[in-house]
Amino acid sequence: MTTGIIHSIESCGTVDGPGVRFVVFFKGCPMRCAYCHNPDTWSMAGGTEMTVDEILEQYEKKRPFYKTGGITATGGEPMVQIDFLTELFEESHRRGINTCLDTSGVTFRPDNPENLKKVDKLLEVTDLVMLDIKHIDPEEHKKLCKQPNDNILAFAKYLNDKKIPIWIRHVVVPHITMNKEYLYKLGLFIGKLEMVKALDILPYHDMAKPKYAELGIDYPLKDIEPATKEMAVAARKIVLQGFRESRIKLLEEKNK
Repeated sequence: MTTGIIHSIESCGTVDGPGVRFVVFFKGCPMRCAYCHNPDTWSMAGGTEMTVDEILEQYEKKRPFYKTGGITATGGEPMVQIDFLTELFEESHRRGINTCLDTSGVTFRPDNPENLKKVDKLLEVTDLVMLDIKHIDPEEHKKLCKQPNDNILAFAKYLNDKKIPIWIRHVVVPHITMNKEYLYKLGLFIGKLEMVKALDILPYHDMAKPKYAELGIDYPLKDIEPATKEMAVAARKIVLQGFRESRIKLLEEKNK
């Protein structure tokens, strides 16, 4: 029987998709985001091997609790273990459980037929994707996450083409993503995606500092103060300005 490498499970997630969610944290992530609050999920080492049945057995114990929610796969980057993730979502759908994927989309390879085949199989049993766009600018994204973002933006477009509902998440980091030009460009980009159903602009926090110290990893943003809620509100307004402009153009083109 196939197993996945799981970091942990949270039985009462309230910010991981609609309703109350059963949240499964997958191990493994190729991103090295400077503000990552789960550095202990980067490596596959130290996780717990679990089968789909073992995971869903825990879900079923509190099933009535999740009647307005469902199951969310997060991490780490759950798509690193795409075969196991797909099995989990397939069985969840078979049991009538709503599925949500919290991902950066970093493993998406639009020019790889084998990858596309696996992604298509996963999306057939995915009800919602919470897509975390770290930075809209390609070079700044590499600095922030040590990975390019062209495949991530391609994944956003692919989800839109496949008619998968998308919730966009973006973290506001002072001096890095708290930038009018970048925020506006992010809005212009996501405004072209008709399947975007929600936008979460989250203020950067440094609560993971003790984790980094425990793991013996240098904390990259030690000189940057956490963002305030007011910053997040201001950033959201700028993103929405670009979003509305793109959406208006999209509607005008449709009505031609």
